[in-house]
Amino acid sequence: MITTEQNEQLRSWFAERLPVDIYESLLSVTVDREEITVVGAVPAAESVAAFRERTREQRMEVAREAEELYRRKVSWAARSGEETTLFTHLAVPVMTRLRQPERQVLDTLVAGGVARSRADALAWCVRLVGRNTDTWLTDLRESLDRVQQVRAEGPDLTDSQKSES
Repeated sequence: MITTEQNEQLRSWFAERLPVDIYESLLSVTVDREEITVVGAVPAAESVAAFRERTREQRMEVAREAEELYRRKVSWAARSGEETTLFTHLAVPVMTRLRQPERQVLDTLVAGGVARSRADALAWCVRLVGRNTDTWLTDLRESLDRVQQVRAEGPDLTDSQKSES
């Protein structure tokens, strides 16, 4: 879990390294265990496809540096108007960890036409939960930040191991 402070540092890192002409504005930098996702607004006159092609080399250069530094893959997205398009992102397998009752829920969503596949159904469920529990998830993330802070303020394990020797 990454703290709010670490997330802000990460955002600042990208803001400093992205060339001025890549995004009209940097909208968000989101991180989890596997991936950093950078989202920015494209100029109104430019399509996402044109933006993607025009900025590919620059984004790849920044991504290589970030991946080496942060040990996570970097994904990119662009927002044009109200639509956000993710165009280089990871798909982490989770289906193998679901039990049959959970898979049946996903299969029901597929059979009902809500989703095209189990993966789409799972993504739909995650979006639904995220939308309906935004406040609760925010509180949980803040409490995890506090846990990290308390851990950091605790005794250094190497000091106690030295005294036991």
